[in-house]
Amino acid sequence: MNIEKEKDLASSRARIMKALAHPTRIFMVELLSRKEMSVGELTAAVGADVSTVSKHLSLLKQEKILSHTRDGKTVNYSLICPCILEFIHCLDEVISPDAGKGSSCSLVRK
Repeated sequence: MNIEKEKDLASSRARIMKALAHPTRIFMVELLSRKEMSVGELTAAVGADVSTVSKHLSLLKQEKILSHTRDGKTVNYSLICPCILEFIHCLDEVISPDAGKGSSCSLVRK
């Protein structure tokens, strides 16, 4: 891979990490890894107003982390790439080495 393509890839990766860089968005991704949820369900789980949740969902959708379907007036969201949870859970080992015991993360502490 040439240097320009590597820079472009790094930029794309940073955009996705930036989209995830909010506790509410990480929480929503975690919830959506378990099942498809409507905006109303996510709003209740998050404890924020519909407008705020919709903005978070829009950002995650823009970065192709989530997709949505319509069922009448209801909009349901789902996680496009469940493997993103592996990255999020790997962070648990960075936070606390004991939190990730038994995981596949190969984080080595010296």
